[in-house]
Amino acid sequence: MTRISVRGVAVASATAVTAVGAVVGVASGNEGKTTQTVDVAGATLLADIPSGAQAQTISDNIGRQADAQASAADAAAKKAAEEAARKKAAQVAQAKADADRAAKEAEAKRKAEAASRAKARSLLAAPIDVSPGSVQALARSIIGNDTQFQCFSQIVTRESGWRYTATNASSGAYGLVQALPGSKMASAGADWRTNPATQIKWGLNYMNSRYGSPCGAWSFWQAHNWY
Repeated sequence: MTRISVRGVAVASATAVTAVGAVVGVASGNEGKTTQTVDVAGATLLADIPSGAQAQTISDNIGRQADAQASAADAAAKKAAEEAARKKAAQVAQAKADADRAAKEAEAKRKAEAASRAKARSLLAAPIDVSPGSVQALARSIIGNDTQFQCFSQIVTRESGWRYTATNASSGAYGLVQALPGSKMASAGADWRTNPATQIKWGLNYMNSRYGSPCGAWSFWQAHNWY
């Protein structure tokens, strides 16, 4: 590449200005006056203009500064992209961890509820170990009237012998009061198979609603051997 000397251009320009000034002086009728020319090339105005080598050095320095700034910008952009990627990865990892934790908590809750239901079912299915005397005392407390209890007891003694798991092999009647079918007693409680209190409450309600009282049911039983 050919370098153009800034000083050479300046000198040429100054020479042109000098020539133009001389021509103007002649044209204005000052033929008799001596025209004074000024060496513009040597004037202070061009004194600070760098030489060709200096200008190239300045240009090279500017180029290097531009390259350094571009490199710094690229490095900053790369760092920002890496930081954004790191944050994104951390967010994804945190979201996955939260989802895993929620899934584990839900599974633990499901298992706990299933275990609770299983325990409840086992309690309902397991017979209560009580003696006939204890069941009679329970019935007395539920009925609350000794006369009605005696009538109730007469029926239960003949129907089941106060055995709350008694089952009629031929009819399928079940429990203290031999409900037929036994599932009728579910209206008094889901534990009708194993809880004497549930059977007593159902039997008392049945006698009251059908015969008016346990003693009314006992009167019917004596006449028909069933009720």
